[in-house]
Amino acid sequence: MSTAPLKPQTFARPSMLVACDIDGTLLDHGGKIPSETVAALDLVRSAGHEVVLATGRSLVGLLPVATRLGLTEGFAVCSNGAMTVRLDRSPASGYVVQDARHFDTRAVIHQALGLAPGAHVGVEEVGWGWRVNALFERELLNGEQKRVQVADLCAVPATRVALHAPGIALHAQALADSGVTVTPAGRNWLDVTAPATHKASALERLRVHLGIRHDATVAVGDGPNDIDMLVWADRGVAMGHASEVVRAAAGEVTGTIVQHGAVTVLRSLLPLDVKTTALAPLAGQLAMAVRTAPSPVVLRVWHEDHSEIARCDTWVLRDGVWVRHGPIPSGTGATMRAIEVAAREAGLAYPRGEIGRRRAHWRSTRDRSGRAGFELPLHHGLPASTSSVVPEFSMR
Repeated sequence: MSTAPLKPQTFARPSMLVACDIDGTLLDHGGKIPSETVAALDLVRSAGHEVVLATGRSLVGLLPVATRLGLTEGFAVCSNGAMTVRLDRSPASGYVVQDARHFDTRAVIHQALGLAPGAHVGVEEVGWGWRVNALFERELLNGEQKRVQVADLCAVPATRVALHAPGIALHAQALADSGVTVTPAGRNWLDVTAPATHKASALERLRVHLGIRHDATVAVGDGPNDIDMLVWADRGVAMGHASEVVRAAAGEVTGTIVQHGAVTVLRSLLPLDVKTTALAPLAGQLAMAVRTAPSPVVLRVWHEDHSEIARCDTWVLRDGVWVRHGPIPSGTGATMRAIEVAAREAGLAYPRGEIGRRRAHWRSTRDRSGRAGFELPLHHGLPASTSSVVPEFSMR
């Protein structure tokens, strides 16, 4: 296990999958999210990396935190790998289920109650809360609770079972011997999911789905439920306050939550020659996108029913086809004029008129659904004139 300073990565390889635990990693023990954390996540995403939240929280507990982190698109793994969702602002729910691993809960629930007769049992109801045999303390479960009979807990397959009782972790192996996956979370708590279901298994399926190489995977976490994912990742990093068992499973150790250890890891994924600290967030993200793009960059923006931008992305040429490089998070809610100002602050050029106010030459485009938007080529160190040459955009 290495505790040497974290080194910046090169960009000879494709975009990375960056899996981050939430509680104790991005979210401190008081439930606060440092502004430095959000800023680092924004830059990593604008650099074209795929940030994936990977948490033991249920979906209903994940969604509000994802919003606070600015992650309203992309993928997330929750319920210790039982659920993978694509975050999406289009549906009212804010997500689309990508994968869900259900299992028959009857055997493990009856076995748990036999081993610990007074145990609290919760069965996850995706997107709502829990069916329980006895009400849990409010802070122990995300979402609503509905008290039901044990027979009703076992009625249909579920994604996750939560078990809470004094010393119940002592029975983890006995329960796991039935074939389910049992993850302790302290002495008095067990999470149960389908066989071979944990954060690592969900992230591996997602990695394959996204076409990202395994040697371009990074994971950061601090808890026992992160061990599988830290071992799975090509670069597994434990938080400095994690237990010795968790730190031993990782290849690297970063600072504690108080020391913004996750921010250190995220910033190590970015090139050192982009001095974003001296730039406004929007300018910094534009500079990062252009610096990390492997080919000419086109910025694309979409509006809804007002003048502010609803979506802002950069796109690059790959094998003659324009593909999305990454989002510009601070572009959402901005104006096209603000983007022009930020681009100039970042030292970027774009096609402009030769006389008068020399405003940017935005050109019209459409997405796959036919919705109209605008695009603007961005250049680093090129003269800003109408003669700047960028291939025409086409969606495929």
